[in-house]
Amino acid sequence: MTTLLTEKTVKVVKSTVPVLAIHGEAITKRFYQMLFEAHPELLNMFNQTHQKEGKQPQALANSIYAAAQHIDQLEAILPVVKKIAHKHRSLNVFPEHYPIVGNYLLLAIKEVLGDAATNEILDAWGEAYQVIADVFIGVEKEMYQEAENKHGGWAGFRSFVVTKKVVESDVITSFYLEPADQGELPDFHAGQYVSVKCKRHGDPFVHLRQYSLSALPNQKEFRISVKREDAKQDKPEGVVSSFLHHSVKEGDILELTSPAGNFTLEASSNKSIVLLSGGVGQTPFIGMLHQLASEESINDITYIHAAINGKHHAFKEEVAELTQRNEHIKAYYCYEQPNEGDAGLYQFKGLLNQSILKEIIQNPINKDYYLCGPVPFMKAVKKALVDMNVADENIHVEFFGPTMSV
Repeated sequence: MTTLLTEKTVKVVKSTVPVLAIHGEAITKRFYQMLFEAHPELLNMFNQTHQKEGKQPQALANSIYAAAQHIDQLEAILPVVKKIAHKHRSLNVFPEHYPIVGNYLLLAIKEVLGDAATNEILDAWGEAYQVIADVFIGVEKEMYQEAENKHGGWAGFRSFVVTKKVVESDVITSFYLEPADQGELPDFHAGQYVSVKCKRHGDPFVHLRQYSLSALPNQKEFRISVKREDAKQDKPEGVVSSFLHHSVKEGDILELTSPAGNFTLEASSNKSIVLLSGGVGQTPFIGMLHQLASEESINDITYIHAAINGKHHAFKEEVAELTQRNEHIKAYYCYEQPNEGDAGLYQFKGLLNQSILKEIIQNPINKDYYLCGPVPFMKAVKKALVDMNVADENIHVEFFGPTMSV
């Protein structure tokens, strides 16, 4: 992938890397403030909880920093580009949005850096942004075409009927969704997600959230499994998750984009697989377990799930059925604070740590590891795996929200 940038522009952009390391997040916070003030309609596309928590500005700052570092070899960040492009496609981000973003990003750089943002730097970043935007636009164009042209696929949003709500735990409920047009559904890869559009009464904005598809593809229905995010001392309740749990009923209509995401099983891998989830991070793995159990020839599969206790642990029976009829799949559970009635439901107590992982995984090398859960969980587990000499390229992570670093 060539950058089509002059040597001078590349040099100027790379010279800003130390500045971005210090001021990157301040730039992105100011960027979002100016963007939404000028274009409030874009609030319909962004998760405002992530904005308030600082996750989205931090993720964008990380992306800009990585782009500056690798501006002369953008192929190095192509995996991250594809991961973000999947989210853009699921949110209906189009080419016309990129000039708007670029304009306010440059204004934010100029405002935050002040006199340090010389015309030379701003011009170089303007050129670099256009090249990066063109990469995203090209990748996303292919994704839009693939989603629409696939058998059963569609463009934009499609209406689905909630045919069934199933309580999986005290905090997780599954929603079974059938197309309102009674048409067929496209195949998808286990681990992918859909964007769900919600419009609450009296709310001027719509809200979009991505939820993993927690069952295998079939021509009839999708299943998403949603954790209810209750209000905490430092965090308001989840706008969409609370709406889905409390207000959406069987028979109601939800609008969905077609499946997206690249957190999927490596098709060519012949390694044993370890799935590691924390909390609602188990949802993409349920579909993966079904997929692996359906394959005629599979390697050993180890599923390790961390939950607060039995009341927060979803899909116990579903996973038990899979392990009982497939000797290659083993499941282990770690409860942080087990209740009195949880005896027999878990094997380990406390937070999932390296000691527990070593007890479960006897030979950690030459396996593929998939991680999904809260960021602190993934950071701790990834560090434990690295300390166990697991190669970084064998560790695959998924974030429920902006792409972060672990």
